[in-house]
Amino acid sequence: MWQRRHGMDGIRRRWQALSMIGTVVGRDAVLDHSWRALAGQRRVLLEGPAGIGKTALLDALLAHAAVNGMLVLRCAPAETEAALPLVALADLLAPLTDESTVLPDPQRRAMQAALLLDHADSTVDERALASATRTLLDAAAERSVAGVLVAIDDAPWLDPPSERALRFALRRTVGQVRVMVSRRTTDTEDDRLPLGLESAADVERVSLAPLGVGPLHHLLRQRFDVSLSRPLVVRLAHESGGNPLLAIELTRSMLRLPHLPGPGDDLPVPASMQDLVGASLSALPTGAVRAVRLIALMSSPRVADLGAADITTATIDTIEEAGLVVVDGDRVRFVHPAHGAAVRASIPAGARRSMDAHLAEVSTDPDERARHLARSASAPDTAAAAELGAAAARAHARGAPEVAADLYQRASKLTDEEADSISLRLKAVQCLYDCGNYALAATNADTLASTLTGERLAEVLLLRAAIAFSADDLPLATSIAMRALAAAPEGSRLAGRVHAHVAVFVDAPAEGRLHAEAALEMLGGPDAVETDASDAGGLLGSDRALVASVLMLLFLNEIRTGLPARAELLDRALELEAGEPLWLAGTIPPIWWKGIDQQDRARVRLLTMLDAAAASGDEPFQHELIQHLVETETLAANYATAQDWIARALDLAEQLGAGLSAERWLAGMLAAHRGDLDATRTAASALMHEADRLGDSWLRRIGLQLCAFSALAAGDAATAARYYAELAAAMAETGLVESLAARIEPDWIEACVGAGDLATAAQVLARLEQRHARLPRPWTRLGLLRARVLIESAQGRDTERLIAELDDAIAGLDPGVLRFERARATLISGLAHRRARRKKAARDALLAAADAFAAIGAQGFAARARAEAERTGTRATTQLTSSELRVAELAVRGGTNREIAEALFISPKTVEANLARIYRKLDIGRRAELRAALSAVTSAHTEAQR
Repeated sequence: MWQRRHGMDGIRRRWQALSMIGTVVGRDAVLDHSWRALAGQRRVLLEGPAGIGKTALLDALLAHAAVNGMLVLRCAPAETEAALPLVALADLLAPLTDESTVLPDPQRRAMQAALLLDHADSTVDERALASATRTLLDAAAERSVAGVLVAIDDAPWLDPPSERALRFALRRTVGQVRVMVSRRTTDTEDDRLPLGLESAADVERVSLAPLGVGPLHHLLRQRFDVSLSRPLVVRLAHESGGNPLLAIELTRSMLRLPHLPGPGDDLPVPASMQDLVGASLSALPTGAVRAVRLIALMSSPRVADLGAADITTATIDTIEEAGLVVVDGDRVRFVHPAHGAAVRASIPAGARRSMDAHLAEVSTDPDERARHLARSASAPDTAAAAELGAAAARAHARGAPEVAADLYQRASKLTDEEADSISLRLKAVQCLYDCGNYALAATNADTLASTLTGERLAEVLLLRAAIAFSADDLPLATSIAMRALAAAPEGSRLAGRVHAHVAVFVDAPAEGRLHAEAALEMLGGPDAVETDASDAGGLLGSDRALVASVLMLLFLNEIRTGLPARAELLDRALELEAGEPLWLAGTIPPIWWKGIDQQDRARVRLLTMLDAAAASGDEPFQHELIQHLVETETLAANYATAQDWIARALDLAEQLGAGLSAERWLAGMLAAHRGDLDATRTAASALMHEADRLGDSWLRRIGLQLCAFSALAAGDAATAARYYAELAAAMAETGLVESLAARIEPDWIEACVGAGDLATAAQVLARLEQRHARLPRPWTRLGLLRARVLIESAQGRDTERLIAELDDAIAGLDPGVLRFERARATLISGLAHRRARRKKAARDALLAAADAFAAIGAQGFAARARAEAERTGTRATTQLTSSELRVAELAVRGGTNREIAEALFISPKTVEANLARIYRKLDIGRRAELRAALSAVTSAHTEAQR
């Protein structure tokens, strides 16, 4: 989270306003670090290989410096200009041309000659020029409010006279002259820094790391207006080494193709890289060229592997000396991954098949052998197909589903057996789904389904339904699953699997319960789960986790229909899954724990499952788990953490090609908690539109919930009450009696009371009492007390006893539980006290609520609580002066004494003196007490000013 630093706030917003953020994707932390170093008057050196994004980062920092009032002096020397004397210095100091006329005579003559303001053949006194450079920089810094920033992009290409003048000047400048330079790094470069910075004590070296998959996805989408699949972006990240420039060139070449490369196809190589590598290859002996090609075709070449392929160490030495490969111990690698791709692109098709066949013969690693077989085999070969299938299974088990998908596809083309081919193609679709390539998985599944009937059709349709579900199309998932159920033999184990999935997809809990019961019966019934776990051929050997999922689905759907929670079902399910939950129902335990306010327990399971899903390469499951982590942290009022998870969920959803409905809802709820109601309303509108488009009842419910909470947070009680009534009706339509995630009654009652509809408020209170009786939870108890205080206060009854009971309930909660709801309850207590004319108690409660909201980052609610406190009508006994009030306000916002001084144009000592008087007047002893005390005097001060 970007905070106010060095007297400058809103860094990210300003960068966005300058449209710079698109060029520095994935560099937020580096931007922040670099700017703080510059603001602290350290000299910043940006380092990294060509194309890594140094210039883009430098541009963003310079734009921000200009916005903040710095005079920016910049030059960008090029390799071809290194022989042109003083051209870089002239570029850098061009904005100071007019000031050069007032320099002392020797300095003026030298500077005007350097800037070509005098005769071109004038001799330049370098000592005078260096002194003049220093004088100009110091003078400019004194005139500029925020100082001067000297920026040199690619500093090693400075021409020698410019370098000498700048080295002299920058070592001697004082005050507000900041320095930022960049340089390219290479494997062979020594550690001498440009401009003699190695001898400076205030240098901050910032190395730019390769970009990851997420940032590259955003960068390429912005550059080309296309959203590539996650597996393809993963490959681009690998082939480019995370280098943005190379990734852009690879993508540009790829988008020129008739269709995007498949999992087993090489990515196209930019022409510039082909030319570069081609020139290196043409200088090699014939044997070395063959060796380079074999190395390029191998996955992870070792010296011993190359020896088995008849490549001598002398040949390897020749290739290394040519700068194509590096020998690191027993491993051989290309200097850059793109070099290998360029070499592969240069191999003729026939020669490549021959080389792959040779490598298949000499490879001792079964996976490496399988890959070469896949590339070299052209005719049906049952043995080769079996090897490829085994290698695919190993790749999938090791968390490489994309590799497995390609191997399964190739294996399917090498077998004559139709049944085997179908099975292999189905496994390929599963792998494409697991690696997050929803579009290709769906297309291949549809193609396969069009040729099948019976059980095979049911299997394909079941997988296709799961793909639709993960892509956020619940109606489509449900309809396809029902087709799968119709195709499966009645009462079969396959039908049981389909029933289990339908129990997930259907929106009506009663129907989901029936499907879960049917699944359990067809998978062996409740008694079958007692089978010995060592029986690998029995139920627990093959379907243990599936039965666990069915028990969880039955547990959840019984609760949703209003039946008592059968904890024994969940306990047995957790025992059966043995630490290996399926995506089908693995999130049900944390859903349950979230619903009963055990967020810590939910978080532990979700993080554990997320690690396992990441290790296995299961992208769809990771996406679902991250969504649940967002909700978990929002319920725990850890809003910054929730925001980080939302960003990850959005990134992954876009890369997977999934819908964004869940992310919109979660982001909207979080924004409402934090006070950004515009963002909440935007999300709610998008959800309602999508619900209407798809006819999705679940989307409509979460959209209505967001609309209602947004209206309530904005103070529009009548609109909120109307939305809550619509939401309750929508839940009733599907038979949803107990929604663990929808805690709507306390807010609905608050909306009804605010709208003056006490009759409906009483009905909703009865509904909440039923929920609490059916399933007591901390939030239902706190919500009941809060609702009763609201209703009885609105009826004019004495609420002191109820408020005391509510306060006791708040005090009895664990400090980390229901932090937002506790603050809401304290706010209601304060409002009830005020209605009863207990002004001091009202103010104390309202200010306590404001502090509680502010502590968790619920700024909109904190502002409301402070505003309500000001309406209590109490008066502070002591007035602050206008200057004291301003100092106090800045201190409450977290400003240091120096930042307050800068903001008010006074000295830090004056700030200290003001704070001492403020503490004395308000009868407090430390800054931590200032927020509450300041709220007590704000209204009095405002009236006094009138």
